[in-house]
Amino acid sequence: MDFRESDELAGHRAAARAWVEANVRPEWAEEQRRSGCHQTMELHERLARDGVLAAGWPAEYGGGDADPGYARAVFDECARAGLRCDGWATTSMVLHTILHVGTEEQKRRYLPGALRGEILIALGYSEPDSGSDVAAARTTAVRDGDAWVVDGQKMFTSTAQVCSHVFVLARTNPDAPKHAGLSLLLVPTDDPGFECRPIRTLGGQVTNATFYTGVRVPEAALIGEVDRGWNVMRIALVYERGVGGPASVDHAIAADLAAWARDARRPGGTTVLDDPLVAERIGRIAVEEEVSRLLGGWMDWHAAKGGVPGPEGAMRKLYWSESGRRHLADALDILGAEGLLAPGAPDAPAGGAFEHEFRAAAVTTVYGGASEVLRDIIAERRLGLPRSRPRVGPARPAGPA
Repeated sequence: MDFRESDELAGHRAAARAWVEANVRPEWAEEQRRSGCHQTMELHERLARDGVLAAGWPAEYGGGDADPGYARAVFDECARAGLRCDGWATTSMVLHTILHVGTEEQKRRYLPGALRGEILIALGYSEPDSGSDVAAARTTAVRDGDAWVVDGQKMFTSTAQVCSHVFVLARTNPDAPKHAGLSLLLVPTDDPGFECRPIRTLGGQVTNATFYTGVRVPEAALIGEVDRGWNVMRIALVYERGVGGPASVDHAIAADLAAWARDARRPGGTTVLDDPLVAERIGRIAVEEEVSRLLGGWMDWHAAKGGVPGPEGAMRKLYWSESGRRHLADALDILGAEGLLAPGAPDAPAGGAFEHEFRAAAVTTVYGGASEVLRDIIAERRLGLPRSRPRVGPARPAGPA
């Protein structure tokens, strides 16, 4: 892998900015903050209309002619405009999983619809009594003729309120050990047995508790082999931890923090950046942001070669989430009292983005794999260290983290 610095998107940035200027309404970012829903459907429809969603996907499954670099630049510009595309991020994760383990019929059914903007998929892994221990799922899927009947509850099903499907981890064999007997199904949200209740988080996002009461899904909605959902889940988690696409946007606050420190003045007339300790802290943030970017590039390189990254996913996600929380805490410390000003407050630095991102970062060390779990994965599968706790049940099947 070539680590020399380059801006592969430079040739696309002007066109991406022009697209955003022509298609993005300034009030959408404020609407996302107000509503807590990090998926603007009108933006999603325009991204689909202009082929941005379809860029880089196989042509036989609906992929378009747009350059993937241009699409990535558009998502970057949307992020700079304060817009999140979380529903598309989770959909992209599931589509990559289907490409790896789905049937030909599933690839031709789900990918074209998603790339046209007609299918949007949320993740249904966590449950009220198990949290990050997703293998302890109690939601059940029982075969009934040529269909599955799903009953149970999921927590933190973000963007489910606007999605057409939820990618549900369900127990299909109650007699099997914990990590066996699980399967993954695409469950439609328009079924009368589906219910979605909002939960507002510390970071301002509205996630959801979702309920499944006798929801019937066809046999074709089973992704991967029955009772082997844990293997499928581990592939899906690689993409949740940031292989390419809108899911892999990094925290990047060093430049904005330095710009504020360069202009902000202290009582003696010096700028905040004149303080060598402040300059050192901002410099350290910039270095760690670059390390996180390179780890993401490492994962993208593995994926581009046709493989599925293993413990690299755990390494990148752990570093990104832990360093991001440190950076935002440092930023508020440097900003002082002004750092507590929320979006909408007069004179809030960067429009209150630092305060908002600090609150939003609280959950990043939990979703996509809690830091404690990721450290175990890295210790065992990269460093070859012994397990820190006894293994329960059968040996875990080989495969990516």
